[in-house]
Amino acid sequence: MNIDKLLDYLQVEQIDRYVFVGKSPKSPSRIFGGQVLAQCLNAASRTVSEDRLAHSLHAYFLRPGDPTKQILFEVDPIRDGGSFTTRRIIAKQDGIPIFNMSASFHQEEVGFTHHMPMPEAPVPETIETDEEYWERNADRLLEFMRPPSYFPVERRNVHRRDYLNPEPMEPHQQFWFRVKQTLPDDLRLHQVLLAYISDYGLLGTAMYPHPISPASDSVQAASLDHGLWFHRPFRADDYILADMDSPSAFGNRGFSRGSFYSKDGTLIASSVQESLLRVRPKKSD
Repeated sequence: MNIDKLLDYLQVEQIDRYVFVGKSPKSPSRIFGGQVLAQCLNAASRTVSEDRLAHSLHAYFLRPGDPTKQILFEVDPIRDGGSFTTRRIIAKQDGIPIFNMSASFHQEEVGFTHHMPMPEAPVPETIETDEEYWERNADRLLEFMRPPSYFPVERRNVHRRDYLNPEPMEPHQQFWFRVKQTLPDDLRLHQVLLAYISDYGLLGTAMYPHPISPASDSVQAASLDHGLWFHRPFRADDYILADMDSPSAFGNRGFSRGSFYSKDGTLIASSVQESLLRVRPKKSD
């Protein structure tokens, strides 16, 4: 999939003032959660004054999405205040909710400013891309995992894990990413793309301390909820560092956090996610 196709899938068609429909790329499995998150943000943004940008999203993944069916997005305009706007969005298939999200939008203001410095990380140009890694390991990976060509974002993983032979690691990972072509100067578009990408990596980080792989059919793994905060304007076609950790896993639930930095070290966004990490019972002979 190239970036033009991705942008097409992340667009939603308005069929009523607060109702939109979206589609999904073909997939042998369920809809990628970041896609629905991004489409919900896109739908909500279309109902908000252009001088207000999203600053926070809080979402729950309710049911797996079917990529062969369209998604209906219903936006509830629950508040339009003097400087903040709030929207609630429900994504449905066949009339059944698969995802819900609340989003808050804020008119730009001048005020206090600070941010934590970016952690140490090698510059992106010194790290191989996912495509380069796959070219070196295609023979042993293709049997178990899809090649990265379906993901139209350049990624360079600092802490690359061998998912076929996973060894316990510290629950921390970093990767650089950027959209592969120059984008228009539309801040809402860049937010939608970061929302899409932000669902990648958090669940996997929670699995790092355990010798199991997301590619294994012995593990039931899925995102349960997702929070995302946009702190500052940014560009998704410039390198962004994702720094993720997982401080806890318990009761078949993993908890992960992410911080996103522009290449100059500015903190642009933060995320949190809880995920289901359940070992399937072994089948009896």
